[in-house]
Amino acid sequence: MATLKTGWLLSILLVNLPNCIAPAVSPGLPATPSPPECYIPCDEKSCFVDIHCTLDPREEPQIPTNYSLHWAPGNNSVVLSTRGLHVTRLTGLINRERFNHHGGLRVWVQAMNQHGSAKSEEAEFDPTNIFKPPPPKVLSSHQEPYEIHWISHCDQLELTMGPCAVRHRTEADQVWVEGEEGVYGSHTFENVMPCTAYEFQVRCACTGLTSDWSNIERIPAIETTPVGKLDVWMDCGIYPSISDCFLTWKKLPVSQACGLILGYEVRLSYKNGTSVVVNGSMAERYGMWCDEVQCRFNSSLKDASSVSVSAYNAHGATVPSYLTLPVPGKEKNKQPLHLKMNEENLTVSWNLPSQLSDTLRQYVVQYKQAGHPQGFDWVKVNKSQTAAFFKGQFEICKPHQVSLFEVLHNGKVHHLLSAIGYSRQGVPAKLPSFEVPFIAATHVTLRWDPGPLSKQDGLILYYQIGLDGQNVYNVSASRRNFTLQHLSPGQKYGVWIRAVSASGPGENVTVTFETKHLEEFANYPVLWVILCVFGVIFLIVVVCVCRGNKVCSKVPLFYCDKVPDPRNSHIFSEMRQQINDPLTWICIPVHEPHPKISLLEVVEIQPGSSKSSLEETSDTDGLIRPAVGEGSSQMDCQDDQLKDGITKECPRTDHKYRREAYSKMVDSDEERDKEDCWNSSEEEEGTSDYEKHFMPTVSEEEGTSGYEKHFMPTVSDILAVL
Repeated sequence: MATLKTGWLLSILLVNLPNCIAPAVSPGLPATPSPPECYIPCDEKSCFVDIHCTLDPREEPQIPTNYSLHWAPGNNSVVLSTRGLHVTRLTGLINRERFNHHGGLRVWVQAMNQHGSAKSEEAEFDPTNIFKPPPPKVLSSHQEPYEIHWISHCDQLELTMGPCAVRHRTEADQVWVEGEEGVYGSHTFENVMPCTAYEFQVRCACTGLTSDWSNIERIPAIETTPVGKLDVWMDCGIYPSISDCFLTWKKLPVSQACGLILGYEVRLSYKNGTSVVVNGSMAERYGMWCDEVQCRFNSSLKDASSVSVSAYNAHGATVPSYLTLPVPGKEKNKQPLHLKMNEENLTVSWNLPSQLSDTLRQYVVQYKQAGHPQGFDWVKVNKSQTAAFFKGQFEICKPHQVSLFEVLHNGKVHHLLSAIGYSRQGVPAKLPSFEVPFIAATHVTLRWDPGPLSKQDGLILYYQIGLDGQNVYNVSASRRNFTLQHLSPGQKYGVWIRAVSASGPGENVTVTFETKHLEEFANYPVLWVILCVFGVIFLIVVVCVCRGNKVCSKVPLFYCDKVPDPRNSHIFSEMRQQINDPLTWICIPVHEPHPKISLLEVVEIQPGSSKSSLEETSDTDGLIRPAVGEGSSQMDCQDDQLKDGITKECPRTDHKYRREAYSKMVDSDEERDKEDCWNSSEEEEGTSDYEKHFMPTVSEEEGTSGYEKHFMPTVSDILAVL
């Protein structure tokens, strides 16, 4: 059984094999033409005498083919065409002298090529019955009711009048609707839609043949208040770099305009509660213009919260179409937008979210050609749809941004996502900017700019960076900078960059640079340390000078040298907070910018060279020291005075040292005149104020306290300095 079945299939294959491969080897015989159609044409006054015949080859020949027209009685023929390919419809002429006007006539067409010939069916007719009248003439048309009237030319041609036919269509729909046949002279249209303009044609028959259709006649729509609403949207440029938005809308179709649209009214509502209405003569001032399909309002929508637009004619206006401006922000949908694009069509598709929101009303899909204000269109689709289709002329190598928006029931608009598409891509253009902003010893930073989107001939997939023809780095298209590492110090380099699209890499842009030497960076840490140390010192001094003792008192004691107790100086008598602080030598009081400091002078007193009312004691070092008696401390007196805020004389004698204790440091002549606490015996010749104030005697050294020993220098200390 298997052998018989295989043999049977093989036999069928061998029989049909010539038919299968013949078209591939040779086109074969020409296709059989259609029967010719013949007639004698007439005008409005008379008919011609020659017979005109037309034929349809049915199929375009694959090889050069000749067509000829034949008729009988008689062996007559005429060549119709000796053309090659793309034969559509042919016309042949049978002259009056070559056929018999009385009697029947048979006509056919023959096609011939190098493989053979083919003959059409014969068309047989009476030459006296093939007159073709001209189309009828339409006299009038009316709107109420929709009625037309025409006249036929059969009477003028002395031909028998036959029936007529009428067809019509709306102005917006280009499909003809065949009307009633067998009418004469007039026709009334029924079931006419309001606000709709109609077009119609008529043809009539005379003695056998029917005329061609008449010229297209139009019945305008009855003008009423326009119906419907305008399709309003906004052009906000290329996302996400939105600078400003401009209002745009599509014109009403004729069926909704209900007459001539005279203009548009635009109402702008601002965030501060004010509104502006633009219409009539104001439209030109605000830059409103329209083309065949769209209108555009070129005034900025900055600070506007919502807009509304309506169209009006002589009978009224449409219901306003409201639009809320889009809410700025990041893309809310991270799913991709799929584009299929060529020079004539654009298909956009997307994925629906897992759960549709109840607040969502519809989607809006728009495309915009970068850098071209008129390359802009949009379509609104149902929220359950996942695709949109555009038909137009999309320029090659020009970027088009396609964006998807959602419109909520409350009117708010949110931008979801965008994508860039090309009808046909080219190689990327040369980058307009490429530089090296930072150069170090072993690395550099590169920075570039791809330029505006309108100048990019293809979608950039990534960048290629090459260093001296050795290393090539692929960098993401979203990057605008790159760091070259592991370079040699003090060496010159050349680096290039180019963009790469689906069509290939673009032109290179090259820059050269030289890395720094290591010596230029060697002293940087030392300089930083020095600057930091000086900065800290300067900060301490400035804070002390500006803020006074409250800051100075917090300076550690190891910054201070041995100094006398400043509480005995009149310079600080007005600064209560500085009296008990031995570190105030760091700070300069703001109320005494030029203090006077006494000059120390050491003088050796010879025994018996001078006399004084005070007793003198000798020390082993040969110096003479005045002795004072014991008594209350002068500093205690000063403390009491400062606490009471009163300055008074304190003439008392320290009996321990057998001399009168000092009370104030005399720094100026004015202070010396005011000082009443000094004993006249202490103003002896040869003893300076500073010595009386600071220099102790030997007995004083023996009986001084730890504080005085710490701060008050001895005579030996002074002599060692000298």
